[in-house]
Amino acid sequence: MISIKKYLDTEHTDGSAAGKPGGKDLLPRAIAAYRSALLEMGNCGMEACPALGRDLSEGLGRLERRLAGGLTCETVAETDAGVKNHLRDWGRRTAGHYRQKTDEVKGILIAMARTAESVGVRDQRCARQIDEVTERLKRIANLEDLTEIRASIESSAAELKTSIDRMTAEGKAAIDQLRVEVASFQSKLEEAEQVASCDSLTGLRSRLSVEGQIERRLQAGSKFCAAIVDIDRFKRVNDEHGHLAGDELLRQFATELKSACRSTDVVGRWGGDEFIILLDCELTEAQAQTDRVTAWICGSYAVHGASGPVKLKVEASIGLAEHQPDEPLKGLLARADAAMYKNKAVARSRG
Repeated sequence: MISIKKYLDTEHTDGSAAGKPGGKDLLPRAIAAYRSALLEMGNCGMEACPALGRDLSEGLGRLERRLAGGLTCETVAETDAGVKNHLRDWGRRTAGHYRQKTDEVKGILIAMARTAESVGVRDQRCARQIDEVTERLKRIANLEDLTEIRASIESSAAELKTSIDRMTAEGKAAIDQLRVEVASFQSKLEEAEQVASCDSLTGLRSRLSVEGQIERRLQAGSKFCAAIVDIDRFKRVNDEHGHLAGDELLRQFATELKSACRSTDVVGRWGGDEFIILLDCELTEAQAQTDRVTAWICGSYAVHGASGPVKLKVEASIGLAEHQPDEPLKGLLARADAAMYKNKAVARSRG
């Protein structure tokens, strides 16, 4: 990426790059190769860690699409920095994710090993006690005094009952302890799943979680609609007021979006400045609901910019699609996305 930036700098300063052998075709080919590499890195990230790879794939995908536009030294430099940040963040989060999973598995194995060990020790002790009782019963067979035989049998039976009662109590205690430890690990796993199902910035459902909700509806054959929500001109907020202001706007927007939706609606962050709503109803009812949502979420927002408080007028475009019978997830989302971009283009034409 650095070599591409140098190439652009040289081309802009003396125009010599175009005169080099193959120079005319080198830059487009290099950019095409780099864009392909970004997409492949995203795919590899999803294969390496499905729980966290989607964020990397989406981030690199946005950078790849940015390169499809006008190419400048600034675009290349921003892309280079963005790739480094995405890879560094993904690497750190993935390492932590697998460390947590490893610790959880180790903890469960250790708990099971301790329980097995305690059961083994208990069984060996009880086996010895039963052997002693058995030997005593064999000796009784050689006795002739009935009183002595009866006393020996009663004593042996009492010891055998005590041994069995102790075995039962210790076994129950070991199993109860194992249940407690497994429940603790189950709670930790559920907590980790809950964290994975939430978007860390906005607190809404993550993309992975929403996709799971869609899949459940597809399997059940439920009637529902999907709406893609996109903040208009969001990039300008980052460019003019900084990424911290952009993040603050996303959090506020997510709160308003959640407030505008019904309790039965599923609301999540789809990626970047895009959000998604699942509505369990037909298209006519869903359209009326998204119209109300649009009126609620569009308007004035206040964020802290690099130079102080800033008031922003925020508009958003929503694309709505009703799921058709036997339609796959990708088809439904593609139609909702296309509808969103169509509405965005209409909004731009109005100024």
